[in-house]
Amino acid sequence: MVSTVEIGKRLRRLRGEKTLQNVSDATGLGVSALTMYELGQRMPRDEAKLALACYYGLTIDELFFNPDFTKRED
Repeated sequence: MVSTVEIGKRLRRLRGEKTLQNVSDATGLGVSALTMYELGQRMPRDEAKLALACYYGLTIDELFFNPDFTKRED
């Protein structure tokens, strides 16, 4: 399994120039929860994993379980 710190780094890279509020509005997740995910302080629950994966156009497996994850270029 991928560590919470690595998940946080992935989420931060994927967010790019968007604000946490932008992601929050689009996913229904709280800004404080998103912050904790990005800082590696908390692992998203299944519902949050699904929302984030859908928002970023990835599968849950790609985003949260693939140790060889690299950001897809748009």
